[in-house]
Amino acid sequence: MIKKEPMQQTDLRAYNNHPYHPGGSAIKRVLWYYANVLIFKSSLFPFYGIKNSLLRLFGAKIGSGVEIKPCVNIKYPWLLTIGNEVWIGENVWIDNLVMVTIGSNVCLSQGAILLTGSHNYKKNTFDLITGHVTLEDGVWIGAGSIVNLGITAKTHSVLSSGSVATKNMEPYSIYQGNPAVKIRERVIE
Repeated sequence: MIKKEPMQQTDLRAYNNHPYHPGGSAIKRVLWYYANVLIFKSSLFPFYGIKNSLLRLFGAKIGSGVEIKPCVNIKYPWLLTIGNEVWIGENVWIDNLVMVTIGSNVCLSQGAILLTGSHNYKKNTFDLITGHVTLEDGVWIGAGSIVNLGITAKTHSVLSSGSVATKNMEPYSIYQGNPAVKIRERVIE
C-alpha cells in the first residue's frame, strides 16, 4: 500500500507581504482613505475638476478632460497615470497596489475593475503577487469587466461587458468571455 503524503494547507497566520510597500507615508495613506471615501466613492460629489485636482495633489498624473463619475474607488493615486479625455464610469474600482497607466481617449465603463494584485495560491503562505496594468490609447473596458494584474490592453482594444482579461490584448481587437478571447478585429470608421 502506497502511503499518501498529507496535503499542504493554507496558513494565513504565516502570510507576510513585507516586500510590498505602496509608497506614501502613513499620514498620506490615511488622508487619501478619507478623501476617497468622502469624495470619490460618494454619489454626492459629481465635480470632475475638483476630483482631478485632488488626485494631482495626492501624486497622480492626470491629463486634461478626465471625467470621473460618482462611486469610483481608487486605491493609491500616487500609483496612477491617466492621459487626456478619459471617461471613468460609476462604480469603477482601480485597485492599484502598483502602477496603473491609462492612456488617452480610454473609456472604463461602469463597474469595471482594474486589479494589480492577487495571491499565490500555490504557497501555503498565500503570498501577495502584483503586476502593473496598462491601458493604451483608445481602449474601451466594458461594463462589469475585469482586467487582471500584469495585463496590457494594446491601443484601441476592447474588453466587452462582463469579460475577464487574463492575457494581454492585441491592438484593434475585441475580446469577450471569461477568460476573454479575441472574437474579431475592431474597425473604427
